[in-house]
Parts: sequence; structure tokens; C-alpha cells
Amino acid sequence: MTKFPHRMQDMASGEDHDVGILTKKEVRTERPPLYKVLLLNDDFTPMEFVVHVLERFFGMSHAQAFELMLTVHKKGVAVVGVFAFEIAETKVGQVMEFARRHQHPLQCTMEKE
Repeated sequence: MTKFPHRMQDMASGEDHDVGILTKKEVRTERPPLYKVLLLNDDFTPMEFVVHVLERFFGMSHAQAFELMLTVHKKGVAVVGVFAFEIAETKVGQVMEFARRHQHPLQCTMEKE
């Protein structure tokens, strides 16, 4: 808090006194950095599996997931979401574990936006 001095006259004695007024200091919070979650194309993971991953872990509709899967297939990589670090890290881990359990080489990574 910051104190701003003001002069005030005492009514009884007629003397001037410094009086402070307290004001709240503005607190600025920074937004945490965001991270892009990327899905990488490979020649072995079935397209329908990628669609399923996008629906299950990223909450996409079937149509959205299908479009993004095609982008991954054609361009080799696509951003599938942007999240705070902990969320991005969790999603990458979930996708990688799910692909591994189903014996697919699908790769998912993250990078700072």
C-alpha cells in the first residue's frame, strides 16, 4: 500500500498535521505461458485411430477430428490444442500411452507458443 501525505488542520489547536491516506497497490498477474500440443504423421497409425484420439482426448466432434487428421496426414504435423503447461503435458502423456497400448507409433509433442 502507498501512503499519500495530506495536510490537515487540527480544529482545537489550529496546528497543521500530515495525514496519510492508504491506497491499494495495483497487483498485476501474468498469464502463464501456453503450449501447443502437436500430432505428428506416420505411415503406420490408422487414420481412424487418429480421429478417435482427437475425439477422446481433445473433445472434438467427429467432423472436426476428421478434418484435423487430414491436416496431419497431408502436412505431417498439426496443432491439436493450446493449453497451460500442465494440461499440455498431461494430454501428450495420455495420447502417447494410449497409442503405445494399442501398438501404434503415433507421436504427440508439445512446444511453447
